[in-house]
Amino acid sequence: MSINFDKALGIHEQALTLRARRNEVLAVNIANADTPNFKARDIDFRAALSAASGQPQGLALARTEHAHLDLSGNSSMSPLEAQLKYRLPNQPTLDGNTVEEHVEQTAFAENALDYQASLQFLGGKLATLKSAITGGR
Repeated sequence: MSINFDKALGIHEQALTLRARRNEVLAVNIANADTPNFKARDIDFRAALSAASGQPQGLALARTEHAHLDLSGNSSMSPLEAQLKYRLPNQPTLDGNTVEEHVEQTAFAENALDYQASLQFLGGKLATLKSAITGGR
């Protein structure tokens, strides 16, 4: 009997990858807080995780004309890139920068905690598999 790691680990592997990517995006935002005309970006985590896991989200779109954009997943854009959005600022600056440091730092800290939680869930899953393989020894 073989073990299917995709089923055994569940969604935690994709969640960990997405959280790591989101940390990178938020770090870039914080690093460019003083760059004129820099536009802050963020990942819609829920939508990206749904796309990565293959679960449909909302209504499916039908392409009725050949000139319409292909949103069925057959495009050259990865699901993660499709969920990378520009953040709308509460108070834009005069130089065109949309980074609000307090918002970015809060999102970064929250995402770091969620990353740690995903690591713990994944570690628990692996510990359970190890216990099953070794017979609890």
